[in-house]
Amino acid sequence: MNKKQDLRLDKILSILGFIAIVSALIVIFKSDCLAAPTPNISLPDINIGTNKPKTPTEMALPIQLLFFLTTLSMAPYLLFMTTAFIRVSIVLSFIRTAMGTQQVPHTQVLIGLALFITFYVMMPVGKEINDKAIKPYTQRQISWNQFLDRTSAPLKKFMLKQTRDKELKLFIRLGKLDTKKIKKREQVPVWVLIPAYVLSEIKTAFEIGFLIYLPFLVVDMVVSCILMAMGMFMLSPMTISTPFKIIMFVLVDGWQLIVESLIKSFK
Repeated sequence: MNKKQDLRLDKILSILGFIAIVSALIVIFKSDCLAAPTPNISLPDINIGTNKPKTPTEMALPIQLLFFLTTLSMAPYLLFMTTAFIRVSIVLSFIRTAMGTQQVPHTQVLIGLALFITFYVMMPVGKEINDKAIKPYTQRQISWNQFLDRTSAPLKKFMLKQTRDKELKLFIRLGKLDTKKIKKREQVPVWVLIPAYVLSEIKTAFEIGFLIYLPFLVVDMVVSCILMAMGMFMLSPMTISTPFKIIMFVLVDGWQLIVESLIKSFK
């Protein structure tokens, strides 16, 4: 028993000695750090102010920067309202509602699919803008005004092909423009063309949505008639018809048909 107690005592003493050594090293290191002189840190001078421009070039650069930042903040609206995104997103929403699948596919999935279809449809327009406007401007071959004209021309051409004459005449009349000066569709101002294009795209999307609804409506009516004939008045027809609509949509390869029809619907 005495030997065991001696061994335990030796272990305890060795542990206490190790702790004392570590504590001493920490105290010494801490005192050295505190004794070390702190380096002088000088903060840079920051001045915020404006200077009067001396030349027209110095004045034009801030204006262009302000215009660029404003355009960048409006980029999502330009992407949604001047491209194929309006029609594609509305039609995909109609599909989900017609099938009665609530949140399947998820909204983020539908928006992502609509964006990529939009990129696919708008790729020729983007390529033309890149070749005729972006590359020459970055190489300093054209001026800022020429860059704006060459950028808007392909986009305006695309919107004119999708816009109906009825919507164009509506906004021309509301804007009180002189119809004698506007002899061609290409002469319509952009601020008149964009709302006419948006309204025309919404109308076209609703027409496509109506055609999409018809086969699903037939399935709902058939299921409802069968349930009424069987006397199952308490059972919701939507609960029974939803699986049949899903399997019908899958069997006819509905997603491929819808996407193909959407892409072909753009002139």
